[in-house]
Amino acid sequence: MVVRQQERTELDDREVDRIFQALADSTRRDVVVRVLGDSERGQSVSSLASHYAMSFAAVQRHVAVLERAGLVRKERRGREQIVRGDVTTVRAAARLLAEYEELWRGRVTRMEQILAEPEGDDS
Repeated sequence: MVVRQQERTELDDREVDRIFQALADSTRRDVVVRVLGDSERGQSVSSLASHYAMSFAAVQRHVAVLERAGLVRKERRGREQIVRGDVTTVRAAARLLAEYEELWRGRVTRMEQILAEPEGDDS
């Protein structure tokens, strides 16, 4: 029997902190892009490491940060660790950013309305 996991719509504060701290680093953002682009097969940590001028261990640490944030999943395939992107977490973060954007667009619209109002007569 196949059970579809319901997509989460809300993140708690700790999850949001972990996601955006993980995405604050350009190497980690690049890893996410690479594994999301190849989400069916995933990429081995070794393959990912070949793209960066850093040690294999450093890339492993970046992947671990992404994994703790829920942005990627690792699985063992023989001797390799295969990394896949977690689209559900990325979508939840995108929804959160969309909410922030909507909030700020509303504030900008309100400021524009206030600035467009004729000045009151002080006499």
